[in-house]
Amino acid sequence: MTGETDLTPRRLRRARFAIAAVFCAHGAVTGSFATRIPWIQEHAQLSAGTLGMALAFPAVGAALAMPLAGRINHRFGARNALRGLLAMWTLSLILPSLAPNLPALCFLLFVYGATAGMSDVAMNALGVETENRLGRSIMSSLHGMWSVGALLGSAAGTVAAHAGADARLHHLIAALALTAVGLVAVRGVLDLRGGQDEEAPAHFALPPKSALVIGAIGFCAVFAEGASMDWSAVYFRDVLHTDAGLAAASTTMFALTMAAARLAGDKVVDRFGAVRTVRAGGALATAGGLLVVFVRQPAGSLAGFGLIGLGIAVVVPLAFAAAARSGPAPAQAIAGVATITYTSGLIAPSAIGAVADATSLVVSFGLVTLLALALVAGATVLRARPGAEPGPADPETDPVTSPAADPATGNQDEPAAIRP
Repeated sequence: MTGETDLTPRRLRRARFAIAAVFCAHGAVTGSFATRIPWIQEHAQLSAGTLGMALAFPAVGAALAMPLAGRINHRFGARNALRGLLAMWTLSLILPSLAPNLPALCFLLFVYGATAGMSDVAMNALGVETENRLGRSIMSSLHGMWSVGALLGSAAGTVAAHAGADARLHHLIAALALTAVGLVAVRGVLDLRGGQDEEAPAHFALPPKSALVIGAIGFCAVFAEGASMDWSAVYFRDVLHTDAGLAAASTTMFALTMAAARLAGDKVVDRFGAVRTVRAGGALATAGGLLVVFVRQPAGSLAGFGLIGLGIAVVVPLAFAAAARSGPAPAQAIAGVATITYTSGLIAPSAIGAVADATSLVVSFGLVTLLALALVAGATVLRARPGAEPGPADPETDPVTSPAADPATGNQDEPAAIRP
């Protein structure tokens, strides 16, 4: 992509902070919505089963709309596309609480998910472009900021719920505030456009094969994430027979380690590269899964869920970054990976439940452990291909940062300093 040419270090720092604020605002919408689901269920008079069906529609909407993001990005430029799509997403927070019944809720959640998916692709594509120009990893911390935003949104939603506030009023105020924050933040992102000789992507083009392979790695990580978030507390209650407080602590442990790892992950990626980082993360997540499956004591399982969160945290950000560098259409490749990961998040909770019904919840987390192990085996797909867009240096492939490329010290164990 082309666009701004006077990219001074100060301008790049400003762009990095701006895209981080965008990720935070995007996450805050999700957190704000999640805390008011009980209000929405009561307002629309839904049973648990019908609510579960309705909550599948955001993922359906996102999966169908994501391929459009590449076309919009090409037509309007990265900044303008992100400005419009992010505003659509933040304002869509108003919609679900307005639904009076199940059909209306399903439709509004479909729209809500569609705007979420398109803005997700646009901000990740621009995040990767910013990372490329900085020459160091930032995608992990950007996704960490998304988690921070989700925590802030859920905290505000919890306060509103405890105060008995009408979700329609709460979401109206939150949507307007987040839209304002988003519009201000977008002003600082890079203004990039497709080159004059760059062909516009098709409206509903299938993702390239490279994105499908990379998406498989994201699938494993998101499956483990969805399973752990939705089923860790149930595992503690039904398998370990703990009280509700300790069961809730397992979910908190998973979420906290995952958020912390994302915020700190960029330095690890810069030092060791994407492939080694994902291999190590997969090993940690596998160890965590083994603790959950075989120890079957609260302390061991609590540590296990923490290790799973720590191990899978940076996989999806790195998958997005690798997809963007896998071919000539970054937004289209990111859309392909995002569609696969959204699908994984959609089916993981129900798949875990189905396996648990047929066998046991312990066997379900055995499946999670196998998928974590697949990260170790499949991490090589994240290695940059020859001729791909330049990104942060990878110690495994870049001769400047390779351990074997430090003639001054002859140190074969520590990579040389990352180039600026």
